[in-house]
Amino acid sequence: MEKHSEKKVRFTRRDFIKGASCAALGLAMGVSAESKNVVMAPSGTKVVLIRDKSVIGVDGKCNSEIIQSMLDQGINELFNVKSPADAWNVMFKPSDIVGIKTNVWGPLPTPPELEQSIKRGVMSAGVKETNISIDDRGILSNDVFNNATALINTRPMRTHHWAGVGGLLKNYIMFVPEPWTYHDNSCADLAKLWELPAVKGKTKVQILVMLTPLFHGIGAHHFDKEFTWKYNGLLVGTDPVALDAVGLQILKAQRLIHFGEERPMKPSPHHIAFADTRHKLGVADMSKINLIKLGWDEDILI
Repeated sequence: MEKHSEKKVRFTRRDFIKGASCAALGLAMGVSAESKNVVMAPSGTKVVLIRDKSVIGVDGKCNSEIIQSMLDQGINELFNVKSPADAWNVMFKPSDIVGIKTNVWGPLPTPPELEQSIKRGVMSAGVKETNISIDDRGILSNDVFNNATALINTRPMRTHHWAGVGGLLKNYIMFVPEPWTYHDNSCADLAKLWELPAVKGKTKVQILVMLTPLFHGIGAHHFDKEFTWKYNGLLVGTDPVALDAVGLQILKAQRLIHFGEERPMKPSPHHIAFADTRHKLGVADMSKINLIKLGWDEDILI
């Protein structure tokens, strides 16, 4: 295993938030050190960050009531409505067939408590339970996904051996029978997945899970709990590029704190920037993202 720099003990979260390094990092990320809590931008780039200190218990399990509350607050803010029911009714109609694209990677899967909260939300809009499916690796043979009129995209954020990071953009790679065909140049063109007939124009909401993100990895299937931390957050939005961009900056900030120095991710997660500049799928420029922050703000890192 890679040896860790002992510099990390000299660089704390408080240093990050209050110190001069914050300004330097912010400029490197494209964010001014004078940024306010809400950076106004076109509504299509609205991202809601909701955190709760108690969502992960001492046993490491997700609290189902708290995760439900976090999701409710997130979608209320995203759609500017007063109740979750209003938000779900904006997204879905009773006749919809809805695929909830999750992620089952063993060490860090989408929490089942969140999956069920999402499913309840879809059902609250009148969608029949038989017309809803939660799936990942089996979506190509899943009748609900094959006939879906609407999708929801959700997964945890983590470093990734081939793409730099695995986020919402990469989560749709299971819509192709040979996912490895998208691995060229560090998965640079993952945004092409969003042009597939099974996907294009169908995704109503996206939730990037930032409860215990993995900020560093070595090798194809590496996982070490040491490189996770209780960030206790969800990122909610409609633009997968903007959501992944925000998640990436939080991972970078945690890496700086942990290692005490800037360490470029290997490989580079440039597919996020390319999704904006090359494929025009969404917004990766942090200065153009309308980031709304709700809930617990300690060690928020962004």
